[in-house]
Amino acid sequence: MRRSRSCTFAWAVVSLLIAALLAAGAWPRSGGAAEPIKIGFGMALTGGLAANGKAALLAMQLWEADVNKKGGLLGRPVKLVYYDDQTKGATVPGIYTKLLDVDKVDFVVSGYGTNLIAPAMPIVMERKLVFPALFGLANNEKTNYRGYFQIMPAGPRPALDWTATYLEVATRQTPKPQTIAIVGADAEYPHNALAAMRENIKQFGLKTVYDSTYPPTTVDYTPIARSIKATNPDVVFVASYPPDTVGMVLAAHEVGLRPKMFGGGMVGLQFAALLTKLGPKLNGIVNYDFWVPEPTLNFSGINEFLKRYQARSAIEGVDPLGHYLPPWAYAYLQVLGQAIEGTKSLDQQKVAEYIHEKEHDTIIGKVKFGANGEWSTSRVLQVQFQGIDSVDIAQFHKPGRRVVVWPE
Repeated sequence: MRRSRSCTFAWAVVSLLIAALLAAGAWPRSGGAAEPIKIGFGMALTGGLAANGKAALLAMQLWEADVNKKGGLLGRPVKLVYYDDQTKGATVPGIYTKLLDVDKVDFVVSGYGTNLIAPAMPIVMERKLVFPALFGLANNEKTNYRGYFQIMPAGPRPALDWTATYLEVATRQTPKPQTIAIVGADAEYPHNALAAMRENIKQFGLKTVYDSTYPPTTVDYTPIARSIKATNPDVVFVASYPPDTVGMVLAAHEVGLRPKMFGGGMVGLQFAALLTKLGPKLNGIVNYDFWVPEPTLNFSGINEFLKRYQARSAIEGVDPLGHYLPPWAYAYLQVLGQAIEGTKSLDQQKVAEYIHEKEHDTIIGKVKFGANGEWSTSRVLQVQFQGIDSVDIAQFHKPGRRVVVWPE
């Protein structure tokens, strides 16, 4: 009887130890399944940037599937953990705090856009995290945080290099333009772009005849276009988000605003929804872009990615072209994944240093970051809309509609 009680007690102790080890994750799971490496982020799935955010998310899910199909990272599956930031900067700190403290993600990346990246910066800096970022303009300009990496190819001086390309094109016209009007929304990205443009205007020797911002809630852009027209500028630079991009293009047509060059910093002229809305009204506009279907931008893997993305986009109801944001959303996860594999580590500092030191092969070409986490060399394009004869989306799949006018 004593021996029986001793055995029962011993087994009870062993059972308790096994349960404790399983709870702590120190015992192999059944079948040897490894815990996933979790990558967390907020993304605009509702609100003004939702169309872009949903397209980016689809691209990120394609990357997740591709990596897991190949065995994951470090022999572990990858899991994306995300929440809707509603295109509101105020939601971002709470999302990233939850990701880190509740979801216990291993890495974080940014959501889409300057205004949504900025509120996350204090959290990632305080915790010394790697922070790949998706299309923010000059978010690291003041802090120079070592763990920040911007996939947008703005260049080492992001705001200055990005806006200078527009003036490079403008000032090569004959006769050379003399005057410029600049305008943009009263928000983070336009502020950064307009500030840089003011510096570039001095360098290029132009005279500013109009310089103003408008509230993001503006719905009627006709008075703005009339005010610009009254100054008779040779060049107009607009720093706008998608809703005001449409408003400014339509208003310019309505009042007959026809400078020698118009556009520059208009977000949204890369998306199918706006291209098919504006159609022939786009002709002549010169605007920034990062990838268009031209032979000189045929990077390894890009066409295969777009084929898969476009097939899924019809099901998911997102941007059917996928030329602007999706390849870069895929690429910034490629960079992070390569760094994790390259270091064989989840250590934030080791991964950050690896990203700084190496050149990375991605579907948008080779990526090399400078000391401030921006691209070491600018690859901002300026494209001109030409030969747009309808609102048919098919024409934008072809070369020759968004012609690269910079670099030559």
